[in-house]
Amino acid sequence: MLELLVVLVIVGLLAGFVGPRLFAQVGRSEAKVAKAQISAFEKALDQFRIDTGRYPPGDAGLAALVARPADEPRWNGPYLAKAVPADPWGRAYGYRSPGEHGDYDLWSFGRDGQPGGEADDADITSW
Repeated sequence: MLELLVVLVIVGLLAGFVGPRLFAQVGRSEAKVAKAQISAFEKALDQFRIDTGRYPPGDAGLAALVARPADEPRWNGPYLAKAVPADPWGRAYGYRSPGEHGDYDLWSFGRDGQPGGEADDADITSW
């Protein structure tokens, strides 16, 4: 019985040491996924611009990469293989065209869903 108790204490100590490091990796991987998705959106937006001569307007948003906008005869998509995914935290990506930081702005507000933040709560942007 004493040996079983010692083993449980050792397993508990290992879990206490490894657990926080493992969960920190999960937060970093979500940010990496968001950066990769924004990069894919940028490539699709550039292809849209090559075909149509402009980026999708802000009101059409990223949906214009999947379905033809009614007022776009030169659309040659879809530019994404699947529907526009939500960010890793389950919220829609932000898109604005014309942008404040370039031709368009594309962003996710990170884990907290609020502008700004640090670490896992930091914004992921295209600029």
